[in-house]
Amino acid sequence: MSTARLNALTRRRERHFGDRVVWCFKDRAPTVWAGLERAARLRPNHPAMVFEERVWTYDELVHEAARLGAGLAASGVRAGDRVVMQVRNRPEFVTLFYAIQWLGAVAVPADVRLQGPEIAHVVNDSGARVLLHDLDMSERALVACAANPELRAVALPEPAEGRLFPDTRDAGGVPAHIVDDEEAVAIIMYTSGTTGKPKGAAIAHLNVAHSFIHHAENLGLGADDRCVVAVPLSHVTGLICGVIAPLWRAGTLILLPQFKARDFLAAAAAARMTYTIMVPAMYNLCLRVEGFDWSTLSSWRLGHFGGAPMPPTTIEALAERLPGLTLVNGYGATETCSPAIMLPVGEGATDVDSVGRPLPCVELVVMDPETCTEVPTGESGELWLRGPMVIASYWNDPEATAKGIVDGFWRSGDIGCVDGAGNVRVLDRLKDLINRGGYKIYSAEVEAVLARCPGVVEAAIVGRADPVLGERVHAFVCVAEGVTPADLGTFCAQHLGDYKIPESWSLSAAPILRNANGKLAKKELRALAAQA
Repeated sequence: MSTARLNALTRRRERHFGDRVVWCFKDRAPTVWAGLERAARLRPNHPAMVFEERVWTYDELVHEAARLGAGLAASGVRAGDRVVMQVRNRPEFVTLFYAIQWLGAVAVPADVRLQGPEIAHVVNDSGARVLLHDLDMSERALVACAANPELRAVALPEPAEGRLFPDTRDAGGVPAHIVDDEEAVAIIMYTSGTTGKPKGAAIAHLNVAHSFIHHAENLGLGADDRCVVAVPLSHVTGLICGVIAPLWRAGTLILLPQFKARDFLAAAAAARMTYTIMVPAMYNLCLRVEGFDWSTLSSWRLGHFGGAPMPPTTIEALAERLPGLTLVNGYGATETCSPAIMLPVGEGATDVDSVGRPLPCVELVVMDPETCTEVPTGESGELWLRGPMVIASYWNDPEATAKGIVDGFWRSGDIGCVDGAGNVRVLDRLKDLINRGGYKIYSAEVEAVLARCPGVVEAAIVGRADPVLGERVHAFVCVAEGVTPADLGTFCAQHLGDYKIPESWSLSAAPILRNANGKLAKKELRALAAQA
């Protein structure tokens, strides 16, 4: 039903970001602030955000954001200025994010794991005037200030110590700056920087509006949905799908400071959660919680996931415990403002190899990465995506923009294919493709086979340098007690060509190393494989 509703929305061709012509939804919020303001008008007294024992109604949330916006204005922040936020999952992240939008300024969320030199790069590259940070990050802020004497660092007080900008009672005589250009930058998010210094993806209001519609309409989110968020808000999926989507829908956001499986399940049960978004590893950790009464989660109807395939054993275990839960896979990136490809609700996650189909305003082509020509249907190549949710540029980096965005298409760096029904499969990262004596091996293919092996929780495949073949296949596998490399090798031999079968193994009962986004940390795993 939600897929039909999404397809029924009026679309039209529009010109944006210069000469880029894309499909757009006719009815959309013009700015990030306007989306929240509309929800507050519809349901002023409805719970908007819950954190521990504190509840904010929509009216309270809007007024607190405006008060903080007035405080930022009094400290010298103006429309268009960049404000870096190195803030954990706490209510102030949400209120300050919207305060920045109220001002017409640009929010620059920064990963709380970034250290002093890294946060200094974000500050300097974005040209930020202000750095908002948690109190225990003050030493990192000092490093950033030393690199930029004009930067003002503001430490957020702990909740028991009072409010930020306590002398600002309300917005007073400071008017909200109404952004009248939906192509204006609303958010800058810095990518992981796997090929050098992190790049700032300049996300416009237009990008946010379309990602929200794609996500919320495909899932059928409504005003009665309650979303528990434990993924980092400083990452694009946490912000777009975990904060903006439920709030623009006038639903309720239940915020957790961090993910701990038992705490998440308890919060979900207490809130009668209907929807969440997590990476597969987080679902796996929930299944490992002993003694939990899964019947208390009968309201949970939607489990969105991405970043990695969901192991079949996880899908089966969740179906057994939560028969009313629908799992929905999705694919996106910072550059696509999160969701660009999603599984239609109702089809379930039975096709574990597919990340779904392109959403209505998304154009997807599969290109030969060397010749930059389109490949035939069913053949593999690099996934290129275009649409109103794709960024116009990387901030302050024309060279990266020219390389990464071609004719409005964002080059994903992912190898994938599309079948005749439009189902998209992601096979590997270009940089993770293994070349064993001239044979190309997709790590995702081997990982998918291992995930079906009895006793396997998850797997990661990397190339290990070899003086003869160039690379050999090494496997990291999280397994149950008693599973051996011989068991895994025998299973692989039944499903894979001999050159794809791992030749060395690292087995453990512990979860495999992942980055802050929940994705397999392939760079670090390759280094570990070299030492194995």
